[in-house]
Amino acid sequence: MGNLAISTALITGGGTGVGAVMARMLADAGVKVAVSGRRADMLAEVARHPGITAIPADVTDEASVRAMFGTFCDVTGAPDLVIANAGMAESAPFGKTSTDLWKRTMDVNLTGTFLTFREGLNVMDRAKPGRLISIASTAGLKGYAYVTAYCAAKHAVIGLVKSLATELAATPITVNAVCPGFMETPMLEQSVANIVAKTGMSAEDARASLAKINPQNRFIAPEEVAETVMWLASSQAASITGQAISVSGGEI
Repeated sequence: MGNLAISTALITGGGTGVGAVMARMLADAGVKVAVSGRRADMLAEVARHPGITAIPADVTDEASVRAMFGTFCDVTGAPDLVIANAGMAESAPFGKTSTDLWKRTMDVNLTGTFLTFREGLNVMDRAKPGRLISIASTAGLKGYAYVTAYCAAKHAVIGLVKSLATELAATPITVNAVCPGFMETPMLEQSVANIVAKTGMSAEDARASLAKINPQNRFIAPEEVAETVMWLASSQAASITGQAISVSGGEI
């Protein structure tokens, strides 16, 4: 991995899972990091790590996202790296997918990414190397049954990434998506719980059924995703833009 091209970073959904792992890895590399999310207690726990601060915010609320970046700039200066990591997934058969479920899924996964990128870009220095990275999903590259809304949102996020990358191609700011397969995170445990509740399958069997989706027959470690982000944030990745990078053991 080459030298990092960035020195400041803001991560949404940074209170748990891969968001927290990315925050610690970046901070350990000397980056000034802020984590954001709706659960202040979890953010505070992550912010106990040296080099990390917490900024509670709701990515579905335009004013909240704008205020989040205002606070970041006041405390740290303009961000060089913005990671749109906040996400959620709910499962339902398509015929029983409510408009409320659809809207919640779009608000967090798609509108949240849009607002995070837009407000982040508006305070970034376009003359300096910068990185906009979405933690998307293999659900943005293929379809999965019973999560139509989530797949639709993540496909749209990748469209956003490709379009914005083209718009910014003449600047030193790159835009990419990282698309993990099933990861060892709290969201995975939600998926397991849903399978158990709907099928009566044991948790062990439910986990095994999800692991088999990966040709390596395992789950992706959050650290693998974080290392991919570290590479994208390096000076060696200056020409990598508009990409949806699958981290999935060959699933995609």
